Amino acid sequence: MKIKQGFELREVCGEHIIVAYGKANIDFNKVISLNESATFLWKNIVDKDFDAETMASLLQQEYEVDAETASKDAKALLDEWIKVGLVE
Repeated sequence: MKIKQGFELREVCGEHIIVAYGKANIDFNKVISLNESATFLWKNIVDKDFDAETMASLLQQEYEVDAETASKDAKALLDEWIKVGLVE
């Protein structure tokens, strides 16, 4: 999987959000806010091929989290990103 073209991470008033550019991606009803760990993952996978396993591995490298929790959290985040159309 990859992050779709037309989305980028921005910091606004201390919050990290995903913004869309280009006519195909604009939906003014949706703002996607990322917490610290989701921001970390985004920065480390943007412009790269990845899957939930890659994301879980990154979480384990950066945070003190066991493999099961990292895997569960990575899958949940990836499922959400798929649902809102951030990845292809």
